Amino acid sequence: MTDATRPLVRHLTEEELLARIFPLLPMGPATLLGPGDDAAVVAAPDGRFVVTTDVLVEDRHFRRRWSAGDDVGARAATANLADVAAMGARPTSLVVSLVVPGDLPVDWVTGLARGLADVCGPVGAGVVGGDLSGGDAVVVAVTAHGDLEGREPVTRSGARPGDVLAYAGHRGLSAAGLALLDAGLVGPEDATSADPGADDVSGGVGACVAGYLRPEAPLAAGPEAARSGTTAMLDVSDGLLRDAGRLARASGVGVDIERDALAGDVDRLLPAARALGVGREAALAWALTGGEDHGLLAAFPSDVVLPEGFRRVGRVLPGPAGVTVDGQEPAVRGGWDHFAG
Repeated sequence: MTDATRPLVRHLTEEELLARIFPLLPMGPATLLGPGDDAAVVAAPDGRFVVTTDVLVEDRHFRRRWSAGDDVGARAATANLADVAAMGARPTSLVVSLVVPGDLPVDWVTGLARGLADVCGPVGAGVVGGDLSGGDAVVVAVTAHGDLEGREPVTRSGARPGDVLAYAGHRGLSAAGLALLDAGLVGPEDATSADPGADDVSGGVGACVAGYLRPEAPLAAGPEAARSGTTAMLDVSDGLLRDAGRLARASGVGVDIERDALAGDVDRLLPAARALGVGREAALAWALTGGEDHGLLAAFPSDVVLPEGFRRVGRVLPGPAGVTVDGQEPAVRGGWDHFAG
């Protein structure tokens, strides 16, 4: 099908577009009543539910020249489900509000639905409804719900001096991938799930591109951390330093990041750094400040065996609240801020 013959959103009615989307979306076992009525009904056997929301805006969070609809759908689901997992909850359902321009190809929209399903289906989360509107740019707003399964929610405020700081997931891949795409050194076709430590474009660099287009969050690690006794946890969406600072301030403690614990991440990012003509310090900066990897940062009592997927990255110290790297003020600053200059 050529671009000239691809159906556009403006060629369909709202009902016709929804009719193409709904069959692609998973319902999930907690869904009692799915799309089609004024609201969905989702079981909450715990008597409580976790709820969070996030929005992706075209040319702010993604660019269509790089990201297919599948990529954006997967990213939207991942960003929200990681927040649910960070509370120690199991994801159950999403509602998705979508703003689309009339000249957007219909297959981009159905691709977005497939991307949502790619992430939600394996964890049993249903996409149970939402809203559809026209606008000048693509906006994807997602609200996600989760089941605590009888556990107390894990907050950012419970870390205690003496706790071990641990992390599950990738660090720096998304930031490195964005830098590569922004520099025009690679395109989305170079994305690969190959070993991010490989010293070539199809490996290390390609995995960074994939890490930006479709970050993979360790969703199962959140509830497992809660079962293992984590004292505090959050989704790292804005960079390790910035989000560690949020945990520190909420808990009233100091947090010290151990640089040696990041050595493996830095090694995996070196192919991207070399491609951009920068060195190891730039790779370290990505690992410390790069956002949108959606890993989980958690504090555990020192006598707890870290659950699968978590690796020690530092320690929790008595206040004042703040973050250091090997006991020193960080040499780099940053992390994502929507309203920074």
